[in-house]
Amino acid sequence: MNPHSITRNGRAVLVACAALALAACASTPEPKEQMAVANASVDQAAGNATEAPAELSTARDKLTRANAAMARKDYVQARQLADEAAADAALAQATARTARSSRALTEVRESIRQLQAQLNRS
Repeated sequence: MNPHSITRNGRAVLVACAALALAACASTPEPKEQMAVANASVDQAAGNATEAPAELSTARDKLTRANAAMARKDYVQARQLADEAAADAALAQATARTARSSRALTEVRESIRQLQAQLNRS
């Protein structure tokens, strides 16, 4: 076997691999929209820090990791983390709404109890 043919074949394989790697990078677009949605969702959920701190913390962590993935140009991971951050931010908002609703329900029940007590005294 000719040593030059192995080198040429090796180069051909290397070139083909490089072309495939570039094509893979080119086929994964930068997730700008997902990042914008995640940023807006986390910003909006920030008002719920006292009522859903764990959920908000998770959303912020994933957004930070998504930004790091964007910096590395790992767009697949960035997209996934951005989507997860937006979902966690939505969960934080839902958790906060549930907490507020529970408090309001408790207040209404207490008001009803007080009114019933007043009626019973009359």
